Amino acid sequence: MSGRSYRPEGIADEFTQGARGGETTDAEAGPAAGAPPSGTARAPRIGWRGMLRWTWRQLTSMRVALMLLMLLAVAAVPGSILPQRSQDPAAVLEYLGDNPTAGEWLDRLGFFDVYSSAWFSAIYLMLFVSLVGCIVPRTIAHAKALRNRPPRTPARFGRFPAQASGTTSASPQAVTDAVAQHLRGRSRWLPTFRVDTADDEARAARGRVPARPAARTVAAERGYLRESGNLLFHLALLGLVVAVGVGQLMHYRGQAIITEGRGFANAVVDYDTFESGAWFQPESLVPFSMTLDEFTSEFATDGAAFAQSRDFTASVTVTEPDGSASEETIKVNHPLVIDGSKIYLQGNGYAPEITVEDAEGEVAFSGRVPFIPEDQLYTSRGVVKVPDVTGGLDQVGLIGYFLPTAVIDPDGSARSVFPSPEDPLLVLEVYRGDLGLDDGVPQNVYRLDTENLTASVDEDGERVTLLLEPGDRVELPDGLGTVTLGEDVPRYVALDLRHDPSLGWVLGFSLAALVGLTGSLFLPRRRVWVRSWEHEGVTHVEVAGLARGDDLGLQPEVDRTLAAVPELAPLPDPVPTHDPERG
Repeated sequence: MSGRSYRPEGIADEFTQGARGGETTDAEAGPAAGAPPSGTARAPRIGWRGMLRWTWRQLTSMRVALMLLMLLAVAAVPGSILPQRSQDPAAVLEYLGDNPTAGEWLDRLGFFDVYSSAWFSAIYLMLFVSLVGCIVPRTIAHAKALRNRPPRTPARFGRFPAQASGTTSASPQAVTDAVAQHLRGRSRWLPTFRVDTADDEARAARGRVPARPAARTVAAERGYLRESGNLLFHLALLGLVVAVGVGQLMHYRGQAIITEGRGFANAVVDYDTFESGAWFQPESLVPFSMTLDEFTSEFATDGAAFAQSRDFTASVTVTEPDGSASEETIKVNHPLVIDGSKIYLQGNGYAPEITVEDAEGEVAFSGRVPFIPEDQLYTSRGVVKVPDVTGGLDQVGLIGYFLPTAVIDPDGSARSVFPSPEDPLLVLEVYRGDLGLDDGVPQNVYRLDTENLTASVDEDGERVTLLLEPGDRVELPDGLGTVTLGEDVPRYVALDLRHDPSLGWVLGFSLAALVGLTGSLFLPRRRVWVRSWEHEGVTHVEVAGLARGDDLGLQPEVDRTLAAVPELAPLPDPVPTHDPERG
């Protein structure tokens, strides 16, 4: 944004226009002697250095930077559609099993590790280089322009889009001082215009006419903050790219499901799922522990909002590494902050305690099983996987629903009518066979693949459905043993711990980018020139203005500048002009 390329087409001063009259250009004179005939000219070879220079200029252009930014957004789409190994390796294995041909090619191309793939990193680095190469030269040029004086006052004002003129009884020096003070504004440290005053000394016009009278001039310029805002926006964008990249390398996130009366420690092995960046170190985790003391929920009991949630509160006890304990609460949208990490309440449900004994009375499974709510009434689906209940020959899978407030319809089907555990009921179906628990392949604990399993049926060939209320013990079909539902129905919460050291930087750079963009869009870039000279005892004043682009406020700016002239009088008719060749 050099100040010397500011004037629009058709406006040129006498010190840049040059003498053109009577001259003949090379193009008008025709080809020089010995030159090849028309149509046979060849472009010079630029060589490998020229090719590198051209490539660098293309890469560091703002057009290419915007294209790379858009390409980066498009390249991130597969990471949100396809499962990623860093987040869900089991889902990746499942996808590869379901799509062996396409999955193999996608795996080769890195679509299951998008954010650490070579092609995504290449786009990211090219965007970084493009922004640096675009911003640094502009910043240097802008810093130099800030130290330059405003451009000299042009010889003629007639071609400028905004003009004003008048007369005064004050001297040219007084006019110059008053106008300069007006343009600088009231602030000494943040002036409105950069102002330069000078004497327009008497000069002869190529010796053909007498010298023109001397005049006092004021050259003022404002709007460099527009370019500063533009640079701030792009610097903030660069900082945002770096902050997001560093955040992805250093962040970690873990999810854990805990039931009432139990807890977990802040260690990788204690989380149900855990993902982290490449620079994460497990020993960097703060070794605190947390226990869920109680979980309470409130639901609407009447009206149009029946069964809608009103409040969820998890009361926890946090034990710090030094052994000190504190009681805290976690609510929706009110996370618990521990050492820069935020713990969010992501979900909740019921985790009935289920015990399965084999035919010999040995306990094959015992524990609290989280059931995942599927609707507003907390109709919850869950799975129990029991290994080897009959001497290692069979494995048992129980799949069904937990109904907090159950109602059995006349046709024998059961449903929940309220989210709170007013009359809980557990409904289970029984499967037997090989659950794949010994294959060494990770499984989804909330899903049971029944394709290769045998469903238990009664004498009529109908699937056996077990109904259990709290404290009930029911025989499993086919002599597989018994299943018992505990008397209490504990609640569970799903906690999500997130730590990203770049969030503060991302916020700061985003705000800086917003400020810079606002300045680059709304700060006007203007130049104002004032010339005053004395003629027959009266001081004549001319004001002209020029703006970059369309600026509706340019003429009012020129009018305000003229109004700052002391003792301004009505303009005489005709108005003498300061002709640089007539004087």
